[in-house]
Amino acid sequence: MASSALLLMALLLLSCSSMGSAARRLEEYPPHPTVPELPKPELPPHPAVPELPKPELPPHPTVPELPKPELSPHPAVPELPKPELPPHPAVPELPKPELPPHPAVPELPKPELPPHPAVPELPKPELPPHPAVPELPKPELPPHPAVPELPAHPAVPELPKPELPPHPAVPELPKPELPPHPAVPELPKPELPPHPAVPELPKPELPPHPVVPELPKPELPPHPTVPELPKPVVPEVPKLPELPKPELPHTIVPEIPKPELPHPAEP
Repeated sequence: MASSALLLMALLLLSCSSMGSAARRLEEYPPHPTVPELPKPELPPHPAVPELPKPELPPHPTVPELPKPELSPHPAVPELPKPELPPHPAVPELPKPELPPHPAVPELPKPELPPHPAVPELPKPELPPHPAVPELPKPELPPHPAVPELPAHPAVPELPKPELPPHPAVPELPKPELPPHPAVPELPKPELPPHPAVPELPKPELPPHPVVPELPKPELPPHPTVPELPKPVVPEVPKLPELPKPELPHTIVPEIPKPELPHPAEP
């Protein structure tokens, strides 16, 4: 308990000191310098794109007519003979077995347990009060530079749609004529013999249940007494020294100009 309280206090003091040093570093930072604007580079104009001639496509070839396939007639299905099954044997009825009555089970007495000893209440350890955390000031940031507006894109002209020759007409193919299906005769249902009767089986004789003897009561030893624990002594947390503030140099980042790309000329 004492070691865990010491660790918690040391972690709290370290976090407070690091937050205070970070706030002081933010207060001592110099303001950002102004960055000059760089001139925009001039690019040569895009060359004009010539128009391409329309390709001439050859006409589609004609599709020849296919001959009709000749199909052979279906063979006749012969009739199947009826199967003959033997009669089922008679099953005798089985007799019901006679079971002896269950013996009565005697009730066992409940064991008597000694009373539980009273547990003394332990005193609560006294912890030192929490140190107050100071409020950090908000850092002041310089305003963002203004972003210049970009020029609008020129309008793109619409290109003419190419004209394609019409597709040739495909002739309809005649439907092949199929012979009619032969009629399938109905098969008769087979006749099954009745089920035989099941004979009764004799009832088995079971031996009687043995008598359960009474068990003696177990003797339990008394519970031991719990001694009182001494109060833990919490040592004072030592004060940590303040760390020096590091001075970091600030680098100037120049702005990169955006290149202007010309759009293709109208055909």
